Amino acid sequence: MKALERLFEGVLWNSRLLVIVAVIASIVGAILMFYIASVDTVYLVQDVTHYAGSDAYVRAKEHAKVVAHVAAIIDGYLFAAIMIIFSLGLYELFIGRIVAAESSEVAPRLLLIHTLDDLKDRLAKVVFLILIVRYFEYALQSEIEGPLDLLYLAVGIALVALSLYLTSKNGHTTPAPEKP
Repeated sequence: MKALERLFEGVLWNSRLLVIVAVIASIVGAILMFYIASVDTVYLVQDVTHYAGSDAYVRAKEHAKVVAHVAAIIDGYLFAAIMIIFSLGLYELFIGRIVAAESSEVAPRLLLIHTLDDLKDRLAKVVFLILIVRYFEYALQSEIEGPLDLLYLAVGIALVALSLYLTSKNGHTTPAPEKP
């Protein structure tokens, strides 16, 4: 009976290695998102080559579209970053340490993930940034038809600002400056 229990526990413990499928899929997803955002950037550059020769009205309309397109490109790159952070986090949590990451100067402030809370915090920050970029994109494309629309936009901006303030606090208090 003990041998069967050890066999079952071994299979159960090694089942964590199935996470490697999610790690590989996340890296592939990140590569695809980097590719898509980069292709969008190339097309954006091609689309704005005529910008300088346009009249003021056309430039004004084109400007809003270009800024929205740039926001979408940023969104794509941020999503790719999420996929990388997610794959590194899953690997660290379920498979093993990433020695190269631990000896890197960049890793401690970005990629070293030792607990599920570390992974959640890293992902939440990037998702929050994507939401802010999406709202910016939405605000650029919104057509203000009346005072109520403008009020809604202002309330949305105030909520984004409040969210940024609250997430930047994150339990950190800065000491009061010393008096000379």
